[in-house]
Amino acid sequence: MYIGLGIVLLVLGLILAFDVVTVDLNFVNDDALGAILILGGILAIVLSLIFAGPWRRRETVVHRSYDDGPAA
Repeated sequence: MYIGLGIVLLVLGLILAFDVVTVDLNFVNDDALGAILILGGILAIVLSLIFAGPWRRRETVVHRSYDDGPAA
């Protein structure tokens, strides 16, 4: 679930860090904000993969055979 959030943060951070879009605000540094978003995106992806690993899926499938003989 958080992989999508991590990807969005990562893409936004890369856009700001590589000056694809320039945010022209006095109190916001584009490179610093981009670096923060990149780190947040990577952290969200890594934590998502750690906490939602395959061991969290606990579904048990039971196959039963109902063999009553030949059909009448």
